Amino acid sequence: MSTIDPTARVEGGAMIGEGTHIGPYCIIGPHATIGANCSLISHVRVMGYTTIGDGCVISPFVALGGAPQDLSYSGEPTRLEIGAGCTIREGVTMNIGTVKGGGLTRVGERGFFMNNSHVGHDCIVGDDVIFATSATLGGHCEIGDHVYIGGLSAVHQFTRIGSQVMIGGVCGVRGDVIPFGLVNGQYAVLEGLNIIGMRRRKFTRERLAALRSFYQKLFHGPGVFAERLAAVQPLAGTDPAIGEILSFIGDGKHRPLCLPADQAEKH
Repeated sequence: MSTIDPTARVEGGAMIGEGTHIGPYCIIGPHATIGANCSLISHVRVMGYTTIGDGCVISPFVALGGAPQDLSYSGEPTRLEIGAGCTIREGVTMNIGTVKGGGLTRVGERGFFMNNSHVGHDCIVGDDVIFATSATLGGHCEIGDHVYIGGLSAVHQFTRIGSQVMIGGVCGVRGDVIPFGLVNGQYAVLEGLNIIGMRRRKFTRERLAALRSFYQKLFHGPGVFAERLAAVQPLAGTDPAIGEILSFIGDGKHRPLCLPADQAEKH
């Protein structure tokens, strides 16, 4: 059975899963749904139409489901969904969506969100991500699976971060980052591929060599970027990761592509 500390306030209509513990001084709103076997340690605020998956551990002073920080928001019943198995540390904030952004902020499973990190309205965040201390997403960002965002880094609204990306600390990310990319710098630039992350996910030497060759042709080959991009298109079927990178580039809409420093200077 679930346990609720006598100092906590759980409003009528809230749904609390089996085995979940609601600790001291938590406040759970009437439209919240909290899954089974979660632990809200203390002083957690769950607002709005927020759904939390099974097995999440949520630390003190977390605020989930707050109104979007968007001047167009007028109290519409938009949503926040958090997947199972997430660890959400002290002071983290995650906001509900806006009508114009689709009405949903979604966070995947098994995410680790360190203290004071923030997920803005209408963001879509994948599985197995790590947000270090004070990592921040503006509204409408899309974050792939297995992404690491370093401490004090901020991602501009509408920016896409591909799967298995590593973002260094204290970065301002203003452009879309290709899957498997490694970015760093005050105004983030692409420094290469996240080789360590790919090795951890069992990429073979042959695949890594193919990806390195593709990366060099695309970002450091002769000609302008558009010419190089056209030249590597036939490689899309040679490796799933190469195909994923090319599809990601082709799907770009709002933000420019995050490029290496020498290429960024030319754009």
